[in-house]
Amino acid sequence: MQPTYLPWLGYFDLIRSVDTFVIYDHVQFEKQSWQQRNRIRNKQGEIMLTVSVLHETGLERTINDVRIDHARKILKKHLTSIQLSYAKSPNFKYIFPEIEKIYSQPIEYLFELNIQLIKLGMNFLNIKKELLYSSKMNVSGLKVEALIDVCKKTGSDQYLSPVGSKVYIDMNNLFPENKIELSYQQFTHPVYQQNNYPDFISHLSFIDYLFNVNPDEAAGFGTYKTKY
Repeated sequence: MQPTYLPWLGYFDLIRSVDTFVIYDHVQFEKQSWQQRNRIRNKQGEIMLTVSVLHETGLERTINDVRIDHARKILKKHLTSIQLSYAKSPNFKYIFPEIEKIYSQPIEYLFELNIQLIKLGMNFLNIKKELLYSSKMNVSGLKVEALIDVCKKTGSDQYLSPVGSKVYIDMNNLFPENKIELSYQQFTHPVYQQNNYPDFISHLSFIDYLFNVNPDEAAGFGTYKTKY
């Protein structure tokens, strides 16, 4: 999976459900994608947080090359939005200081920010897994061919895919001929009390879950694998 900004819980379901998880960071950066934005909520509803990045022309930037535009003080603004949105949440005093530590660092690259947030989520969700990086694998091929190459380089005979990739995989499904079993993620998003709001908004950033769910319950998230 590409390194997502403030990922949703389904991202962590993928990590907990596999033996080897590869951060797909060698491919081209896509503007206005989940690589640089995600959603939280307050009493008015959902809020989209988008990290401003430098628009360096003349480059086909890979994900791990994209730099944050600090001139807009965007991380400080995001931290303030998170603080105001979750100040009255049950677990604010436990979760917010750890988020604040990350946002207060002099982080240059979007990739670095995303990885730190992913590792923060893994820590609170009790997911103990090493992260590998495609940029260090000398991956060959595009799209499905590249996925096959990653599987071979990691010695994997099964590949778990997010449902959103099914369209392009079906166009050139090379998994059977390479004797790699392909399956798709089947994740049911948990429903929980979000502050004292009467409604529930699903598929928000994982931090919404951490702020609102009992820490022991959150830690139990990483103790089982989804069945496929």
